[in-house]
Amino acid sequence: MQPNEITEVLNRPISQELLAREVTRLAYVAKDGTPRNVPIGFTWTGSEIVMCTTKNAPKLRALGENPMVALTIDTEVHPPKILLIRGRAELDFVDGIPDEYLKATSIYEMTPEQRVEWEAEVRSLYDDGMVRIVVTPTWAKLIDFETTLPSAVEELIRQRDERQRA
Repeated sequence: MQPNEITEVLNRPISQELLAREVTRLAYVAKDGTPRNVPIGFTWTGSEIVMCTTKNAPKLRALGENPMVALTIDTEVHPPKILLIRGRAELDFVDGIPDEYLKATSIYEMTPEQRVEWEAEVRSLYDDGMVRIVVTPTWAKLIDFETTLPSAVEELIRQRDERQRA
């Protein structure tokens, strides 16, 4: 997929709505060779998806060996809206709490006092820092079941139409 095609998919209004959500599902291959798919908070920077995790997270060793990932961001309503993204994860070990982590968690409903307490707890827990998992999309597909469908469903529709024309 060419960069301009990826940009076109990601700039669609529905894609932008999905990229403004707070949770994605990160799929990767674990150290034992089996697949993993974990929900994780994220932030879209306009060109990258940034997720943050602890420095001792098991996924980091796996991503260090095989950085290829897939992400799914979707809705819980019918018809679902689904944004599928593939890319390569780059690991960025940082001191302190990344801005993206605080931004991704800013949607949590808290009073100002609760937010201050929560941030103090986070800062004490992650005093050794965190890891930013940065994914630049190399492939993207939006499925909204109105203008776009899964490729297998598109193929079934083509086959049905051919049968009806015959």
